[in-house]
Amino acid sequence: MVSGRFQGEHMSVAERIRRLGPKKILACDGGGILGLMSVEILARIEEVLRRRLGRGPEFVLADYFDFVCGTSTGAVIATCIAWGMPMAKIRNFYLESGREMFEPASLLERLRYKYEDEPIAKKLQRELGADTRIGDPRLRALLMVVMRNASTDSPWPVSNNPFAKYNDRRREDCNLDIPLWQLVRASTAAPTYFPPEVVKVGSKTFVFVDGGVTTYNNPAWLAFLMATATPYQINWETGEAKLLIVSVGTGAAAKENVALKPSDLNLLYNAAAIPAALMNAASAGQDLTCRVLGKCLSGEEIDREVGSLIATAGATWTGPKLFTYVRYDPNVTGKGLAALGLADIDPAHVQTLDSVAYTDDIQRVGKAFAAQRVESEHFQGFA
Repeated sequence: MVSGRFQGEHMSVAERIRRLGPKKILACDGGGILGLMSVEILARIEEVLRRRLGRGPEFVLADYFDFVCGTSTGAVIATCIAWGMPMAKIRNFYLESGREMFEPASLLERLRYKYEDEPIAKKLQRELGADTRIGDPRLRALLMVVMRNASTDSPWPVSNNPFAKYNDRRREDCNLDIPLWQLVRASTAAPTYFPPEVVKVGSKTFVFVDGGVTTYNNPAWLAFLMATATPYQINWETGEAKLLIVSVGTGAAAKENVALKPSDLNLLYNAAAIPAALMNAASAGQDLTCRVLGKCLSGEEIDREVGSLIATAGATWTGPKLFTYVRYDPNVTGKGLAALGLADIDPAHVQTLDSVAYTDDIQRVGKAFAAQRVESEHFQGFA
């Protein structure tokens, strides 16, 4: 864990939740090795905030964001941030371990490992500590990790919120006692890539898989609900000057197929296409909701009907804005890459979660997008 503190110095998660003043939420999408794209965008944000706030290299994103959350690869990034890591260290983690974490492999080959000995599990244990729980007081921000509980057929957003019902220390099944590495490993257990994660919660045992196969591959709206819905007992105030949500994606590209014929929609086609289609639609829906109900300062065009819904273009709905919203998600189609000055990159190299052979291209996209789109003004009013 890095040294140095800023706003969160000597402050527990409970104290940070209850502290007065504007609150900042960071949400990180799923996307496998494409998470390296997010890492480069977040590194730029860290750099911009250091300059804006007059801070040195000891300043990290955990000092700024009160609440960080993530799904799948976003859960890895969010956890590392909440742990207090600088983005340079998180970048190295992806570059050194990305191939092992996200390279395609036979599921049967991966199943030969005991759960705790699987390569990803061992790396997470070394980085976070095998005995570290999600309730560990060393976490410097409120953290939420999204996964799917296959045993109960439901999405599970697990957090270190000390006020949550299932984080009550008096409960036998208190979530705060779940190993942190295991939750992150569960959130990244993409079906056909990795075996599921078996997690013991109190006296019960559950089977978890990747949070990306829920409707929360983009967890920004879910984070807003956790921060403001009364059952979670965080109770942050809404309003465009009171709450900032920064949502970071892993690249967007519609899988257009103008030559598709009705006869092509066979069982094999649907099995391959429908899960991704549902995930992409859910992610877009979460983003659209945030842009309509929030004051959107940045974001790519959603579609030709609604546009980007940037606040400067006029009113986006009939009620008051509930928060300020920033969406950073590169367009990784051929047209989008050309607009970033990266026409030499094959779009197919930066669109799949297992594209481990093209980490250089993924980094280039993240850096070019961040240099073009991340602006200091996006954080104005949220010191």
